[in-house]
Amino acid sequence: MDSGTHGGGEPTGTTTGPSAAGPDTTGEDRFITLNGLRAHYVEWGEPGRPPIVMLHGLRSYARTFEPLAERLADRYHVLAVDARGRGDSDWDPQGEYYTSAYVADLEQFADRLGLDRFILLGHSMGGTTAYVYTARHPERVTALIVEDIGPGSSISGEGAERIKREVGNTPTEFPTFEAARAYWRTLRPGISEAALASRLTHTLRPGTCGRWLWKFDMGGIAKARLNPDPARQVDLWPHVDGLRCPTLVVRGGASDFLPAATAEVMAARNPRVRAVEIPGAGHYVHDDAPDAFHHQIAQFLTNPEVNP
Repeated sequence: MDSGTHGGGEPTGTTTGPSAAGPDTTGEDRFITLNGLRAHYVEWGEPGRPPIVMLHGLRSYARTFEPLAERLADRYHVLAVDARGRGDSDWDPQGEYYTSAYVADLEQFADRLGLDRFILLGHSMGGTTAYVYTARHPERVTALIVEDIGPGSSISGEGAERIKREVGNTPTEFPTFEAARAYWRTLRPGISEAALASRLTHTLRPGTCGRWLWKFDMGGIAKARLNPDPARQVDLWPHVDGLRCPTLVVRGGASDFLPAATAEVMAARNPRVRAVEIPGAGHYVHDDAPDAFHHQIAQFLTNPEVNP
């Protein structure tokens, strides 16, 4: 596998720069250095509006939230980040693709952009980061939105085992673009054409002789995800119990990753947590049911406690 790029960035500010964004994309590409790695993020809406920071999942990218961000940009300042090792962010030569590193990156991101109070949204892996950060920094997060992950989701169960199999069997490259398309279609047979086009654009880069390569550090990410060391696994229950801001947990009704029973227990244990389910949606609720997902978020954001 080809190595990733390692840009220098600006340690005390942000820069603009080239990315793989296509001509039809929206938002402004920005770069910032976080814990020694050049990180890419996308910005929608005007600074000065209430900020929303969006964190993607294990094999995803910042612009997966583009349709949602476009809908929110007239009222909010939306910032979606490519996690280390993904998209246009640097790969980590140390292979630190664990929650502790993602939380540390988010801490620097919020500090350097001066985000004293903001709304935080996370999908899957990004949801884990969001739970931990929010419980650790209750003074900064005004509201939390988590998409299809809860305590135990990444550790055991049908969804966790499926993802482990997929990560362990991920090809290192594809001989053609159509082979890559077929791969993603096999993993997510119900994905829309628009969501599939976005995923192909932002997860792949051309290689030589017609090959297509990952824009992920797939080897490093897989090694971290399959690491059996219990010390690397995060028990989310203390973090969920410690949440002090309004929290919306959105479960896909057809998801194998966040059991309905877990979502119900989360809401029962912490009165700040509200769990909703979107029928027919899988683990990628924002892709599978974008209108219903936006509706739930927009409704949640009308809570006066969200923007005090």
